[in-house]
Amino acid sequence: MQKLQAKFKNTPKDASLVPCSVNSSLNKEETLSVKDKILTCNNPEENLHQHRGGSSLRVSNIVYVLNMRGQPLMPTTPRKARILLQSKKAKVVKRIPFTIQLTYQTGESKQLIDLCVDSGYKHIGLSAKTSKNEVFSADIKLRDNIKQLLAERSMYRRNKRNRLWYRKSRFNNRGKEGWFPPSIMNKINSHINIIDKICFLLPITNIIVETASFDIQKIKNPDIQGKEYQEGPQKDFDNVKAYVLYRDEYQCQYCKKSDIKLHVHHIESRQTGTNNPDNLITLCEKHHRDLHDGKIKLNVKKPKGFRNQTFMSIARNKMMEMLRKRYNNVQETFGYITKANRLSLGLEKSHINDAFSIGNGNIQTRCFSNIIVQKRRNNRCLQINRNGFKPSIRRKKSKLQPGDLVKVKNILYNVVGMFNKGTYVRVKNNMNKILNFNIKKINWEYSFGGFVWN
Repeated sequence: MQKLQAKFKNTPKDASLVPCSVNSSLNKEETLSVKDKILTCNNPEENLHQHRGGSSLRVSNIVYVLNMRGQPLMPTTPRKARILLQSKKAKVVKRIPFTIQLTYQTGESKQLIDLCVDSGYKHIGLSAKTSKNEVFSADIKLRDNIKQLLAERSMYRRNKRNRLWYRKSRFNNRGKEGWFPPSIMNKINSHINIIDKICFLLPITNIIVETASFDIQKIKNPDIQGKEYQEGPQKDFDNVKAYVLYRDEYQCQYCKKSDIKLHVHHIESRQTGTNNPDNLITLCEKHHRDLHDGKIKLNVKKPKGFRNQTFMSIARNKMMEMLRKRYNNVQETFGYITKANRLSLGLEKSHINDAFSIGNGNIQTRCFSNIIVQKRRNNRCLQINRNGFKPSIRRKKSKLQPGDLVKVKNILYNVVGMFNKGTYVRVKNNMNKILNFNIKKINWEYSFGGFVWN
């Protein structure tokens, strides 16, 4: 294995993997040999990281394989995949991650593969391992704007219902047994979808999911269940508001005046925060308005929430139930077990390392770690009109979705979205520079779907 013994400022960034000398005496034409001179490997780090085993890979050295029926087989190496493609014994079915499908019948001997899932509210860690090697590793960043988009949609629907006041009210389905908020169901479905994608690539034997080890709301109320999770201990805000005013001694916490009109302000907005008293503070009308206009700032800390733990407490049983309906061998583990395994292996805290530490992760050779970002399938609006309002929502989805790869004059770009009634495409290059092209100049290259692989 080549190693970089020394770094030099004059090393070109695009140098190939050719060892050369940087010694001035060796570079002279008349010098045939120099005694006691040591050659220094002048390969830049950009090239040295290519195609090397270990967790620091920049290019994946694993190719995923499907049989003739589209069922997953054990992965192979790029060299074997190249031979199969050249001999037309396989065809490419997926570009990222690179996946081939065999065109002839073959033996289907498989090893035991454990898919370990470090579930979470914002990130998911994945690690698929055999007894010797790790064959898949990824850190998935989930969408964090679901609650804001739902609040915006609720505002539009409320305005519409106010104009149609003569219609009968809709049936309230939130009291149904087993009902979950849409934001929670989105997180659950995201876990299920990404597990389905990995099971499409690899012949998974066992699925081990780490869930939260405690229920933060059940500690306060052992009898809590169903929709009571969403109602919380302070369902009636007027009661909480009266408590906050009493706690703050009916004084504005910015100017300390009490003989004026007082408001109760959310330190963290209602869309992302709660009506918990720790998230509320008393302000006078003037300073409440100035705070929202950005003229003043409060020197208070935002309350630390338990959103991640609460999500897993609510969604744990539902997610495990859905997984067990789809797959045979699904097991559950807990965070304190994963932490003990990770510390024994001497690994740093990360979602990828936590996933590797679940189950029998110990001596396996680590593989390339993918960074996957979940995205919205369709950006319905990229700009606002001259009056400051968003145009009407397009009901028909565009062919090009945000995150797709397109090619313009043999240069790859990432799609940001479309505008001007679909006649122009907004893209960005590797330097994150935004460019606009006519749809006629665009050659569609690849679609990632709901998860973008970086």
